[in-house]
Amino acid sequence: MSVTLPVPIAFRLPEGWEPALPGADEAAGVAFAAVLPQPDGFSPNITVDGAHLPETTSLADAADASVERLREVAASVVVADRREAGSAEVPALAQRLTFWGTVGGVRRELVQSQVYLCLVDVADPHRRAVVRLALTADEERHDGVVGDFQEFVRSVRPDTGTGISP
Repeated sequence: MSVTLPVPIAFRLPEGWEPALPGADEAAGVAFAAVLPQPDGFSPNITVDGAHLPETTSLADAADASVERLREVAASVVVADRREAGSAEVPALAQRLTFWGTVGGVRRELVQSQVYLCLVDVADPHRRAVVRLALTADEERHDGVVGDFQEFVRSVRPDTGTGISP
């Protein structure tokens, strides 16, 4: 069963990025996944997931929980940078994580840039939802694709239609 977002969003993928193979998002436990195909090595990916945010939970709390989940499956997770972003209407938090992971039997130094958006649940305006957007790339490629990720983040909008619209 595919993971669904607590609020529908629409977005545009940057040029060259493709939706992941069918079932990849489900296997990763996310609502959507895209990859930038590479001829060799690790392919950078963008994932989207989210949940309702209890009134007492901040975006920093959600980001901390994400770090702890990553520590369950990866080695040496470090929060390299974290900052608040967004606006009063759509608060956001951005963080950059570095860690070691084994991909395809090869141990790699990976970097994950995450952006947390706090959105109002259109079905119940008293409820808040957090949508997490994440870029994961190997350390060598991260800086070369982070601009694509920023373009992707800027394209994310609430969707009053049927849901995710790549």
